[in-house]
Amino acid sequence: MTAASDDPREVVRNFPRTRDHFIGIDSDGCAFDTMEVKHKECFIPNIIKHFGLAAISKYAREAAEFVNLYSQWRGINRFPGLTLVFDLLADRPEVARRQFPIPSVPGLRAWIDRETRLGNPTLKQAVATAHDPDLELTLKWSEAVNQSVEEIVKGVPPFPLVRESLAKLREEADIMVVSATPGEALKREWREHGLDRYVTLIAGQELGNKRELLEMAAGPRYDAAKCLMIGDAPGDFQAADSNGILFYPIDPGHEDESWARFHDEAIDLFFNGRYGGHYMAERFTRFQSLLPVNPHWPTLSKR
Repeated sequence: MTAASDDPREVVRNFPRTRDHFIGIDSDGCAFDTMEVKHKECFIPNIIKHFGLAAISKYAREAAEFVNLYSQWRGINRFPGLTLVFDLLADRPEVARRQFPIPSVPGLRAWIDRETRLGNPTLKQAVATAHDPDLELTLKWSEAVNQSVEEIVKGVPPFPLVRESLAKLREEADIMVVSATPGEALKREWREHGLDRYVTLIAGQELGNKRELLEMAAGPRYDAAKCLMIGDAPGDFQAADSNGILFYPIDPGHEDESWARFHDEAIDLFFNGRYGGHYMAERFTRFQSLLPVNPHWPTLSKR
Protein backbone atom coordinates (compact mmCIF):
# COMPACT_ATOMS: atom_id res chain seq x y z
CA MET A 1 0.00 0.00 0.00
CA THR A 2 1.21 3.53 -0.64
CA ALA A 3 1.80 6.02 2.15
CA ALA A 4 -1.14 8.09 0.93
CA SER A 5 -3.54 5.17 1.23
CA ASP A 6 -2.51 4.75 4.86
CA ASP A 7 -3.57 8.32 5.69
CA PRO A 8 -7.02 8.21 7.36
CA ARG A 9 -7.75 11.63 5.91
CA GLU A 10 -7.93 10.19 2.40
CA VAL A 11 -11.59 9.40 3.07
CA VAL A 12 -12.18 13.15 3.44
CA ARG A 13 -10.05 14.10 0.44
CA ASN A 14 -12.00 11.61 -1.65
CA PHE A 15 -15.41 12.87 -0.51
CA PRO A 16 -17.71 11.96 -3.42
CA ARG A 17 -19.67 14.75 -5.06
CA THR A 18 -23.09 13.57 -6.19
CA ARG A 19 -24.99 16.88 -6.03
CA ASP A 20 -24.26 20.54 -6.71
CA HIS A 21 -24.58 21.67 -3.08
CA PHE A 22 -22.52 20.77 0.01
CA ILE A 23 -23.61 20.87 3.66
CA GLY A 24 -21.25 20.56 6.62
CA ILE A 25 -22.95 20.08 9.96
CA ASP A 26 -21.62 20.03 13.51
CA SER A 27 -22.97 17.48 15.98
CA ASP A 28 -22.81 18.29 19.71
CA GLY A 29 -24.97 21.29 20.55
CA CYS A 30 -25.95 21.66 16.90
CA ALA A 31 -27.69 18.50 15.73
CA PHE A 32 -27.93 16.95 19.22
CA ASP A 33 -28.69 18.49 22.61
CA THR A 34 -25.59 16.85 24.09
CA MET A 35 -23.29 19.76 24.97
CA GLU A 36 -24.58 20.33 28.50
CA VAL A 37 -24.66 16.69 29.58
CA LYS A 38 -21.27 15.87 28.08
CA HIS A 39 -19.46 18.76 29.70
CA LYS A 40 -21.26 18.89 33.04
CA GLU A 41 -21.41 15.13 33.63
CA CYS A 42 -18.40 13.80 31.68
CA PHE A 43 -15.71 16.38 30.95
CA ILE A 44 -15.77 18.52 34.09
CA PRO A 45 -15.90 15.79 36.76
CA ASN A 46 -12.94 14.13 35.07
CA ILE A 47 -10.99 17.41 34.96
CA ILE A 48 -11.46 17.78 38.71
CA LYS A 49 -10.57 14.15 39.36
CA HIS A 50 -7.53 13.70 37.11
CA PHE A 51 -5.94 17.11 37.66
CA GLY A 52 -6.58 17.22 41.41
CA LEU A 53 -8.81 20.29 41.48
CA ALA A 54 -11.13 19.26 44.34
CA ALA A 55 -10.02 22.19 46.49
CA ILE A 56 -11.22 24.65 43.84
CA SER A 57 -13.93 22.54 42.24
CA LYS A 58 -16.49 25.38 42.28
CA TYR A 59 -14.22 27.65 40.26
CA ALA A 60 -13.05 24.83 38.01
CA ARG A 61 -16.66 24.05 37.11
CA GLU A 62 -17.44 27.69 36.38
CA ALA A 63 -14.34 28.09 34.23
CA ALA A 64 -14.95 24.88 32.27
CA GLU A 65 -18.61 25.68 31.68
CA PHE A 66 -17.75 29.19 30.52
CA VAL A 67 -15.08 27.99 28.09
CA ASN A 68 -16.97 25.08 26.61
CA LEU A 69 -20.61 26.21 26.77
CA TYR A 70 -21.17 29.91 27.37
CA SER A 71 -18.39 31.85 25.64
CA GLN A 72 -16.80 32.55 22.27
CA TRP A 73 -14.74 29.38 22.84
CA ARG A 74 -17.85 27.19 22.81
CA GLY A 75 -17.22 24.04 20.80
CA ILE A 76 -13.43 24.24 21.04
CA ASN A 77 -11.44 21.01 20.80
CA ARG A 78 -11.10 19.41 24.25
CA PHE A 79 -7.33 19.81 24.53
CA PRO A 80 -6.91 23.57 23.94
CA GLY A 81 -10.17 23.92 25.88
CA LEU A 82 -8.50 22.28 28.87
CA THR A 83 -5.58 24.72 28.78
CA LEU A 84 -8.02 27.65 28.60
CA VAL A 85 -9.72 26.37 31.74
CA PHE A 86 -6.36 26.35 33.52
CA ASP A 87 -5.63 29.88 32.24
CA LEU A 88 -8.93 31.20 33.60
CA LEU A 89 -8.31 29.54 36.95
CA ALA A 90 -4.83 31.05 37.19
CA ASP A 91 -6.39 34.47 36.52
CA ARG A 92 -9.05 34.18 39.22
CA PRO A 93 -8.52 36.09 42.50
CA GLU A 94 -10.27 33.48 44.65
CA VAL A 95 -7.92 30.79 43.40
CA ALA A 96 -4.88 33.01 43.93
CA ARG A 97 -5.92 33.75 47.51
CA ARG A 98 -6.05 30.04 48.19
CA GLN A 99 -2.50 29.73 46.82
CA PHE A 100 -3.63 26.74 44.82
CA PRO A 101 -1.13 25.60 42.15
CA ILE A 102 -2.81 25.46 38.76
CA PRO A 103 -1.40 22.83 36.37
CA SER A 104 0.83 24.59 33.83
CA VAL A 105 1.00 21.56 31.46
CA PRO A 106 3.82 22.84 29.20
CA GLY A 107 4.04 19.45 27.49
CA LEU A 108 0.37 19.59 26.52
CA ARG A 109 0.66 23.16 25.26
CA ALA A 110 3.67 22.29 23.11
CA TRP A 111 1.83 19.30 21.61
CA ILE A 112 -1.21 21.48 20.80
CA ASP A 113 1.06 23.98 19.05
CA ARG A 114 2.62 21.39 16.75
CA GLU A 115 -0.30 18.99 16.10
CA THR A 116 -3.32 19.69 13.89
CA ARG A 117 -5.20 16.43 14.44
CA LEU A 118 -5.90 16.90 18.14
CA GLY A 119 -7.34 13.55 19.17
CA ASN A 120 -6.51 10.50 21.25
CA PRO A 121 -4.76 8.60 18.41
CA THR A 122 -2.15 11.33 17.84
CA LEU A 123 -1.91 11.94 21.60
CA LYS A 124 -1.13 8.25 22.15
CA GLN A 125 1.63 8.48 19.56
CA ALA A 126 3.07 11.52 21.31
CA VAL A 127 2.96 9.76 24.69
CA ALA A 128 4.78 6.75 23.27
CA THR A 129 7.46 8.97 21.75
CA ALA A 130 7.97 11.67 24.36
CA HIS A 131 7.01 9.98 27.65
CA ASP A 132 5.90 13.42 28.83
CA PRO A 133 3.97 13.33 32.15
CA ASP A 134 1.65 16.14 31.00
CA LEU A 135 0.68 14.16 27.92
CA GLU A 136 0.31 10.92 29.88
CA LEU A 137 -2.07 12.56 32.38
CA THR A 138 -4.01 14.30 29.61
CA LEU A 139 -4.46 11.01 27.78
CA LYS A 140 -5.80 9.34 30.94
CA TRP A 141 -8.23 12.23 31.36
CA SER A 142 -9.33 12.13 27.72
CA GLU A 143 -9.89 8.38 27.75
CA ALA A 144 -11.88 8.70 30.98
CA VAL A 145 -14.03 11.38 29.34
CA ASN A 146 -14.77 9.07 26.41
CA GLN A 147 -15.67 6.27 28.80
CA SER A 148 -18.03 8.56 30.73
CA VAL A 149 -19.67 9.73 27.51
CA GLU A 150 -20.22 6.15 26.40
CA GLU A 151 -21.75 5.23 29.77
CA ILE A 152 -23.87 8.34 30.34
CA VAL A 153 -24.86 9.94 27.03
CA LYS A 154 -27.53 7.65 25.67
CA GLY A 155 -30.99 8.25 24.29
CA VAL A 156 -30.40 11.97 23.61
CA PRO A 157 -32.39 12.68 20.45
CA PRO A 158 -31.62 15.31 17.82
CA PHE A 159 -33.20 18.73 18.20
CA PRO A 160 -36.70 19.07 16.72
CA LEU A 161 -36.69 19.42 12.91
CA VAL A 162 -33.08 18.23 12.52
CA ARG A 163 -34.22 14.97 10.94
CA GLU A 164 -36.72 16.75 8.70
CA SER A 165 -34.09 19.31 7.69
CA LEU A 166 -31.56 16.63 6.78
CA ALA A 167 -34.14 14.81 4.68
CA LYS A 168 -34.95 18.05 2.85
CA LEU A 169 -31.27 18.92 2.37
CA ARG A 170 -30.42 15.46 1.07
CA GLU A 171 -32.59 16.03 -1.99
CA GLU A 172 -30.13 18.58 -3.39
CA ALA A 173 -26.96 18.46 -1.26
CA ASP A 174 -24.17 16.14 -0.16
CA ILE A 175 -23.94 16.20 3.63
CA MET A 176 -20.93 15.67 5.89
CA VAL A 177 -20.69 15.74 9.68
CA VAL A 178 -17.84 18.12 10.61
CA SER A 179 -17.05 17.85 14.30
CA ALA A 180 -14.34 18.10 16.98
CA THR A 181 -15.90 15.10 18.75
CA PRO A 182 -14.15 11.71 18.52
CA GLY A 183 -15.34 9.80 15.48
CA GLU A 184 -16.41 6.72 17.43
CA ALA A 185 -18.85 8.71 19.57
CA LEU A 186 -20.16 10.58 16.52
CA LYS A 187 -20.90 7.42 14.61
CA ARG A 188 -22.56 5.83 17.63
CA GLU A 189 -24.84 8.81 18.23
CA TRP A 190 -25.80 9.37 14.58
CA ARG A 191 -26.45 5.65 14.13
CA GLU A 192 -28.47 5.40 17.35
CA HIS A 193 -31.01 7.88 16.02
CA GLY A 194 -30.93 6.83 12.37
CA LEU A 195 -29.44 10.11 11.14
CA ASP A 196 -26.42 8.46 9.56
CA ARG A 197 -28.57 7.52 6.56
CA TYR A 198 -28.68 11.16 5.49
CA VAL A 199 -24.93 11.85 5.45
CA THR A 200 -22.13 10.75 3.16
CA LEU A 201 -19.36 10.97 5.76
CA ILE A 202 -19.01 11.42 9.53
CA ALA A 203 -15.69 13.16 10.26
CA GLY A 204 -14.40 13.71 13.79
CA GLN A 205 -11.35 15.17 15.48
CA GLU A 206 -9.00 12.39 14.37
CA LEU A 207 -9.30 13.46 10.72
CA GLY A 208 -8.39 17.11 11.25
CA ASN A 209 -9.80 20.36 12.53
CA LYS A 210 -12.98 21.78 11.06
CA ARG A 211 -11.21 24.20 8.74
CA GLU A 212 -9.15 21.37 7.31
CA LEU A 213 -12.12 19.05 6.96
CA LEU A 214 -14.11 21.61 4.97
CA GLU A 215 -11.07 22.46 2.85
CA MET A 216 -10.41 18.81 2.00
CA ALA A 217 -14.02 17.82 1.32
CA ALA A 218 -15.75 20.87 -0.11
CA GLY A 219 -12.97 23.10 -1.42
CA PRO A 220 -11.91 21.08 -4.48
CA ARG A 221 -15.37 20.00 -5.62
CA TYR A 222 -18.05 22.64 -5.08
CA ASP A 223 -18.80 26.26 -5.85
CA ALA A 224 -18.26 28.06 -2.53
CA ALA A 225 -21.59 29.86 -2.94
CA LYS A 226 -23.27 26.44 -2.88
CA CYS A 227 -21.58 25.30 0.35
CA LEU A 228 -23.01 25.83 3.83
CA MET A 229 -21.73 25.02 7.32
CA ILE A 230 -24.29 24.60 10.12
CA GLY A 231 -22.90 25.06 13.62
CA ASP A 232 -23.46 26.31 17.14
CA ALA A 233 -19.98 27.68 17.91
CA PRO A 234 -17.74 30.50 16.68
CA GLY A 235 -15.21 27.89 15.57
CA ASP A 236 -17.79 26.58 13.10
CA PHE A 237 -18.13 30.05 11.60
CA GLN A 238 -14.36 30.52 11.46
CA ALA A 239 -13.94 27.20 9.66
CA ALA A 240 -16.59 28.22 7.13
CA ASP A 241 -15.30 31.76 6.70
CA SER A 242 -11.70 30.63 6.15
CA ASN A 243 -12.97 28.46 3.29
CA GLY A 244 -15.16 31.20 1.87
CA ILE A 245 -18.41 29.30 2.38
CA LEU A 246 -21.74 30.23 3.95
CA PHE A 247 -22.65 29.72 7.61
CA TYR A 248 -25.93 29.11 9.41
CA PRO A 249 -25.81 29.47 13.22
CA ILE A 250 -27.75 27.35 15.69
CA ASP A 251 -28.15 29.83 18.54
CA PRO A 252 -27.14 28.42 21.96
CA GLY A 253 -30.19 28.39 24.19
CA HIS A 254 -32.48 28.94 21.19
CA GLU A 255 -31.85 25.75 19.25
CA ASP A 256 -35.49 24.85 18.57
CA GLU A 257 -36.16 28.29 17.15
CA SER A 258 -33.00 28.14 15.02
CA TRP A 259 -33.88 24.78 13.50
CA ALA A 260 -37.46 25.85 12.82
CA ARG A 261 -36.19 28.92 10.95
CA PHE A 262 -33.68 26.81 9.07
CA HIS A 263 -36.24 24.21 8.03
CA ASP A 264 -39.01 26.63 7.12
CA GLU A 265 -36.98 29.46 5.61
CA ALA A 266 -33.20 29.19 5.27
CA ILE A 267 -33.02 25.91 3.33
CA ASP A 268 -35.06 27.30 0.45
CA LEU A 269 -33.07 30.55 0.48
CA PHE A 270 -29.83 28.55 0.31
CA PHE A 271 -30.91 26.37 -2.59
CA ASN A 272 -32.27 29.42 -4.43
CA GLY A 273 -28.96 31.28 -4.02
CA ARG A 274 -30.44 33.97 -1.76
CA TYR A 275 -29.10 32.94 1.65
CA GLY A 276 -25.97 35.13 1.97
CA GLY A 277 -25.70 38.87 2.41
CA HIS A 278 -28.06 40.63 4.80
CA TYR A 279 -29.92 37.48 5.83
CA MET A 280 -26.79 35.63 6.94
CA ALA A 281 -25.32 38.76 8.55
CA GLU A 282 -28.46 39.22 10.61
CA ARG A 283 -28.35 35.62 11.83
CA PHE A 284 -24.64 35.90 12.69
CA THR A 285 -25.03 39.17 14.61
CA ARG A 286 -27.61 37.60 16.90
CA PHE A 287 -25.45 34.49 17.30
CA GLN A 288 -22.39 36.51 18.32
CA SER A 289 -24.37 38.45 20.92
CA LEU A 290 -25.13 35.23 22.81
CA LEU A 291 -21.49 34.26 23.45
CA PRO A 292 -19.27 36.72 25.39
CA VAL A 293 -15.48 36.87 25.33
CA ASN A 294 -14.93 37.70 29.00
CA PRO A 295 -16.29 35.85 32.04
CA HIS A 296 -18.70 37.55 34.42
CA TRP A 297 -16.36 37.20 37.42
CA PRO A 298 -13.46 39.53 38.34
CA THR A 299 -10.02 38.58 37.01
CA LEU A 300 -6.49 39.44 38.07
CA SER A 301 -5.63 40.70 34.59
CA LYS A 302 -8.86 42.76 34.42
CA ARG A 303 -9.39 41.81 30.77
